[in-house]
Amino acid sequence: MFRSKLLDSGNMNRRLVIIPTYNERENVAAISAAALRAAPDSDLLFVDDNSPDGTGALADQLAANDPRIRVLHREGKQGLGRAYIAGFQWALRGPYEFVFEMDADFSHHPDDLNRLHAAAANADLALGSRYIHGIRVINWPLSRLLLSMGAAAYVRAITGMPFTDPTGGFKCYRRTVLETIPLDRITSNGYAFQVEMTHTAWRLGFRVTEIPIVFEERRSGVSKMSGGIVREALGTVWKLWARNGFRRRPDPRRMATAAADTERAGAA
Repeated sequence: MFRSKLLDSGNMNRRLVIIPTYNERENVAAISAAALRAAPDSDLLFVDDNSPDGTGALADQLAANDPRIRVLHREGKQGLGRAYIAGFQWALRGPYEFVFEMDADFSHHPDDLNRLHAAAANADLALGSRYIHGIRVINWPLSRLLLSMGAAAYVRAITGMPFTDPTGGFKCYRRTVLETIPLDRITSNGYAFQVEMTHTAWRLGFRVTEIPIVFEERRSGVSKMSGGIVREALGTVWKLWARNGFRRRPDPRRMATAAADTERAGAA
């Protein structure tokens, strides 16, 4: 099992919060203010997919007034997973030891950034869970809640991952995880992206922990949920099971190989 080492430079303990955006103009100013108020020593990276409502331009204005805010513009709408991959690659070119995923719509509470960071002090990947030690979801219809909880049970049953909320998108990664996972081979794009990233970290032997969070339905804007996203998630789970050699636990051989690669990279 991996035991991540903090990088030597004091600056390498910095935090980056990645927030993908597409038509989130109503939210970017408020979410950036709330996130930086909760975690003032963090940087924010908005990854905007050329939002037609001007989200990217507004994010640029925010960045011009606060050096902690950065904006990564992409040519068009390519999906959540591609946005996060681009953000992870950007983060790995910078001085960040902890990299967060967070939604722009206040479904994830910025005050939980510090709780996730604290959890990552003793883990490699910290997951914000809506379902650990009870259900903590606000303003969802029963049908949406049952779909989400059913998806979590489906993922656990097929892959063997023991996590209560594998489709959740509020996370904190240590840098080592993102350096080890072959990001160019992550193919999922919707909620399946969250499952694939967590599954990959888990099967490589990284320490994954969950903490309870409160999830609230978005305050404004339009949900990105679609039938295609659900179908992708259903199919991806079987691919992940096959990728793990039809095992429902991490493969010790893969863990040993990945650990050796990480040690060699650290020594280089």
